[in-house]
Formats: sequence, C-alpha cells, structure tokens
Amino acid sequence: MPLYRYKALDTRGELLDGQQEAASDSEVVARLQEQGHLPVEVRLSSGSGVAGGGWKPWRRRPFDGAALVRFTQQLATLLGAGQPLDRALSILLETPEDAAQQRVIGDIRQTVRAGAPLSQALEHQHGVFSRLYVNMVRAGEAGGSLHETLQRLADYLERSQQLKGRVINALIYPAILLLVVGLALLFLLGYVVPQFAQMYESLEVALPWFTRAVLQLGLLVREGWIVLLVVPALALLWVERKRRDPDFRLAFDGWLLRRPMVGPLLGKLETARLARTLGTLLHNGVPLLAGLGIARNVLGNRALAADVGAAREDVKNGIGLSAALGRNGRFPRLALQMIQVGEESGALESMLHKTADTFEQETARAIDRLLAALVPVITLLLAAVVGMVIIAVLVPLYDLTNAIG
Repeated sequence: MPLYRYKALDTRGELLDGQQEAASDSEVVARLQEQGHLPVEVRLSSGSGVAGGGWKPWRRRPFDGAALVRFTQQLATLLGAGQPLDRALSILLETPEDAAQQRVIGDIRQTVRAGAPLSQALEHQHGVFSRLYVNMVRAGEAGGSLHETLQRLADYLERSQQLKGRVINALIYPAILLLVVGLALLFLLGYVVPQFAQMYESLEVALPWFTRAVLQLGLLVREGWIVLLVVPALALLWVERKRRDPDFRLAFDGWLLRRPMVGPLLGKLETARLARTLGTLLHNGVPLLAGLGIARNVLGNRALAADVGAAREDVKNGIGLSAALGRNGRFPRLALQMIQVGEESGALESMLHKTADTFEQETARAIDRLLAALVPVITLLLAAVVGMVIIAVLVPLYDLTNAIG
C-alpha cells in the first residue's frame, strides 16, 4: 500500500503530523475522523513510490528488527528509571538518526500528549507495530507494569531476532556457493564450450553423444541467454503473485510441512515461535483465547496458523490446548506433551517458555546438521556437473591428439 503523510488537529487543537499506509487518501481521512481528529492535509509521501500497491522489497518499516528491539529496550530503561512517558519519548526522539523513525516517535509523543495511552498511540501507526506488540503494551498498561512488560517484550524480540538470524546465517554460505558455482558453470557453457564447438566443427571429427549434447547446451546458453534471465524473473513474479492467494499459500505451506527434511525443521521453528509468543502473552496477563488469536499471526506457515485458529475455537469450547493443537498432527508430539504437562500442573506459562527453549535448541541443532550435510552435497554435486562439462569437451581433443601422435 502507498504511504500517506497527514496533518490533523486533535480534540485539544494541537497539530498532529504523521504517516499511515492506506489504499487511498480518503481512507486516511476516514481513519483520522474515527479517532476524533480533524484532517487538515493528506498527501502521498514522497518516499512511497507509485500510488498503487504491490511488492516493494526495497521499502522497509521504520521500526524493524534491531531498531525495534533497541527502541523497546531504551523505552523500558527510561520508564524503569522513573521518567514520565512523555519525557521518555522526548528523549528517544533525539536518539535515532533515521528520519522515518523520528517521525514515528514524534507522532507517538503527540498522541500521548493528547491523552491517549501508549498502546493506542502505537496502534495509530498502522502497520509499524505488530498486533503482538500493541496487545502486550496494552496488557502492561492494564497491569500497571509497563516498563517490566516492555523489558520482557524487548527480550522476546531479541530472542526472535537471534533465531531468525541463525537461520539466515546458516543459509548464506550455501547460497553463495550455489551462486558462484552457477556463474562459473554459465561461463563455461556460454563462453568456453562454444569455442570448442567451433574448433570441432572446423576439424570435422566424430564426437561422442555426450560431447555433442554439452556443445549444443553451450550454444543454447550463448544464443538464448536472455531466456535464462527472463524465465527466472517471470517465475519469481508468478510465485510472488501466487503467494498472495490464501488457498495456494495454505496448500503450499502444508505441502512443505510434509517434506522429509524441510518439514520437521519448519515445524520446530514455528513451534518455538508459537510457544515463546504465547508464553510471553500469558505472562503479561493476556487471556489464552486472545493470546492464541495474536500468536497465530506471528507464524509464517499458514497451515500451522490455521491449526492454531482452529485450536482457538476448540479451546473456547472447553477442549485442552494440547489436544486442540494436536488435532491435525502437524505440531511435534514432544511440544504437545510438554504443553499437556503445563496444563495439568497449572504452570502452562512456564512450560510454554520451556517448550520454546527446547525447540529453539532443537532448531539450532537441526540447522547445524542440515548445513553440515548440505554444503558437502552441494559442493560434490556442482563439482560433478562442472567436471562432466570439462570432460565432455576435452575427451575428444585428447583422443584427437593421441590419433595424430
């Protein structure tokens, strides 16, 4: 969605200056009026690009990843030191160098000064702060322990970032290896192999079938290189478009969970995320049903998120959480058993945290094992492919040299 800048007057007559993502400027006006503000100006932000929606991988949220963790930790520290919320936000307003972050903090401060609670001010920044973040802050406000809640929230976000970073770091080396060897293979096929094709054609020698196949492949790469660029690009666009289809995404995520190596790893990763999120929400006083509704939105796998949504309805009807989550058999049995123990002992919150710790460790070990097996397999496979190409073009030359000698 495009990003709109707005100016509006609140009920006290103070000028609010902020930004919102919306389908149109009229939607922003409607939102401001619902909040009791008088819109003065609404315009398309200069950094939002075209007015239409779409996939924009180059645009990131003002607070994402490490920036969100840092903001939460700093706010928790200032509130814990006895600073009023307004003063703490004023201090944080001078901290970030990013202009977008300063605008968001300034908008939050203006809303707080107008008498709104912090959770409402965060919610007004549509799309910047997640439902999980806003609901945990709201629970902390209700319980009178906002700074403690923010500190626990910062710890949760930091753990999530570490887990995500571990997965990404594990995939960096195989991705670089595939890229480098793939480029080397394209160079061999697109430049080196056609040179040998011209030489063998001028010599008019009989070639083995696999040499002829490799030479034809090299000519195809050289003559049709544009196809090698266009087809993957079109495939990426198709995949991105299909990912927006809820039915396709649900079916694809369910298919991923059934894959021999990828499925168990995804299951452990998502189980750790669900347990950590739900345990943190329960610790902050969020009811179980509301926590399940929030936690399902944290999961990246739509099939598991659908299972959590169905489990929420079962729990509402009086079924235990472990039994409800285990209906479709997608969540690991160990996690269900640990949750069941927590329900029976009345320590569901602490058992959810132990479940998260267990499966984060399991995920880390599984990633290490997968990486230990994946890198040699990729290396040997690509080396075999490159070796076959080299042998295919050099064997006839070797035979021809022996015949002349």
